[in-house]
Amino acid sequence: MVLGAGGAGLAAILTACASYGSPTTEAVAEPPAEEPSSDAPEKKPERNKAAAGGGKALADTSDIPEGGGKVFESEKVVVTQPTAGDFKAFSAVCTHAGCTVATVSNNTINCPCHGSKFSIEDGSVADGPAGGPLEEKKISVDGDKIRLA
Repeated sequence: MVLGAGGAGLAAILTACASYGSPTTEAVAEPPAEEPSSDAPEKKPERNKAAAGGGKALADTSDIPEGGGKVFESEKVVVTQPTAGDFKAFSAVCTHAGCTVATVSNNTINCPCHGSKFSIEDGSVADGPAGGPLEEKKISVDGDKIRLA
């Protein structure tokens, strides 16, 4: 009898905890989603990027080692230099579980979450569990600056 009462109490607590916060989370999430859409028609930052010559400078070419690369976490981009002067860019979001890749070494872009590795040459899967390549991103090299295109 004591176990039955304890089980019923536990079920009531778990039910309350499972539903607690759901309406609040949804209500808090809605207003921020509406605010950017009301500001969207201005688009002033995009015009500034275009006027700056093709996008934000990510790095100097000297910052990207030959045969390696660098992850730009805030931009969710990884830039590599497979051979001298040949720069590539890919999404830094792993195609397996959506984690951000963390390092570039031994000719691979490496995800810390489940061990997926991608080629620095074309973003293809070098070692799973990822099933698809990293999305290629467009960059431009202007002098010694690498920019998102």
